[in-house]
Amino acid sequence: MSTSLLYHAFGIKGYDYVRTQYHGGNIIFTIERKPFCLYCPCCKGKDIIRHGALPRWFYSVPLGGRPSYTVTYVTRIECKQCRITRQADISFADKRVTYTKALERYALGLARHMTIKDVAKHLGISWDIVKGIQKRYLKKRYKNPKLKELQLIAVDEINIGKGRYFTVVLNFKTGAIVFVGDGKGSEALEPFWAKLKRKKSVKIKAVAMDMSRAYIKAVTENLPNATIVFDHFHVIKLFNEKLSDFRRKLLDTAHEIMKKSVLKGSRWLLLTAREKLADKQNRKVRLERALALNEPLATAYYMKEDLRQLWGWGDDKHAATWHLDSWIEMAKASGMLMLEKFAQTLERHRDGILAYFNYQITTGPLEGINNKINTMKRQAYGFRDMEFFKLKIMALHETKYALVG
Repeated sequence: MSTSLLYHAFGIKGYDYVRTQYHGGNIIFTIERKPFCLYCPCCKGKDIIRHGALPRWFYSVPLGGRPSYTVTYVTRIECKQCRITRQADISFADKRVTYTKALERYALGLARHMTIKDVAKHLGISWDIVKGIQKRYLKKRYKNPKLKELQLIAVDEINIGKGRYFTVVLNFKTGAIVFVGDGKGSEALEPFWAKLKRKKSVKIKAVAMDMSRAYIKAVTENLPNATIVFDHFHVIKLFNEKLSDFRRKLLDTAHEIMKKSVLKGSRWLLLTAREKLADKQNRKVRLERALALNEPLATAYYMKEDLRQLWGWGDDKHAATWHLDSWIEMAKASGMLMLEKFAQTLERHRDGILAYFNYQITTGPLEGINNKINTMKRQAYGFRDMEFFKLKIMALHETKYALVG
C-alpha cells in the first residue's frame, strides 16, 4: 500500500503509510503523522513542543469481508503561542470516537438499505457503534431545524404505543418535521414556542390542527396573529364518532330481530365515504337496508355525506360559508339531539373551519408520517432511546421505508 492509496481510498491525508499486519482474520494498517502536518488544535499555529504520543486504534472500512483497523500514534503537543497542551487533531477521525470517517460514511450509506443490526453484522462492529454513527449524523442535521422560512404549519399528536404520545409540528411547505415534543396537549408545545421566540424573524401565517381546546389555547396565546385552520379530516372523524355512538344506541334499543341483524355490522358501511361503496353492490344494498329501517339513522348519515361536500368548493369561500351555515340550520331543525349538539360545535369553530378556504392546509401529511413511524417501529422492534427516536422521526420526510433500522 502507498501513501497515495491512503488518501484516495480511505480519505487519509497528512499521514505516511508504515506497514500492514494480518492477525486473527483482521487487517491492520499502521500509519504515521507527517511532522510538518502537526499544528495547535486551538490557534492552528505550528510553533509547538511535542510531549510524547500514544497509539490509537480505529475501526476502518472492511476489505474483502474482513475487518480492518487503522492504527496511528496521536501526539500530545504544547503550543508556544496560546500556552495550551492538548492532543493533536486526527484528520481522518473524530478524536472522541473509535472509527474513521470513511467507515462512518460507509455505515450511513448502508443504513439507507439495511437495519442497524444488519449493518453492524456486515461491518463486523457492535450494534452500539452503528447506532452512535446514525445518532451523530441525525443530531448534526436535524437537532436544530431551520425555522426562518416557517409560515404554514400543521400540529397533531401521534400515538407511539403503550399510552405514550409525541406532539409533532410539520412545515407544510417542505413536509419536514420541525419539532417533536413529549406527550400531548399544550405542555408538549412549550419548547417549540420558546424556540420561535428566540427566532424573532419567524412569522407564522396559519396553523392546521384539530379542534382540541388545548391546541386552540396554546396557538392563540403564542401565535396571536396566526390563522387557525381546523383540519377537515378531524371534523369528519368527530362526526363519525358521534354517528357510531348513535348507531350503537339504536342497536341497544332495537327490539325486532330483523332490525338488529341489519344494524349489526353496519358501522363500517356508515362511516365509509359513499363513493367508495359504488363498486361494492352487496355492501351498498346492506347500507340502504339499514337506513330504510331507521329514519333518524338515515338523516344522520345523509347529513354526514352533505357535510363532507363542504370542502369540495375549492377556493370559493362564499359558497362554502353558505353551505356550512345551511348545514348548521338544518341540523338544528332536525329535532335530533346528536345533530343539534354537533351543529353547536361547528358554530363555535366556524371561523377555523372556513379558514381552510384562505389557507388550504391540513394535518393530512402527518397521517402519512404516522404510517411511516409505525413501519419504522416494526422494523426496529421498538426504540428505547427516545432522543434517537425523535431524530429518526425528524428525518422521515427524506426517508424511504428501507432507510429505517
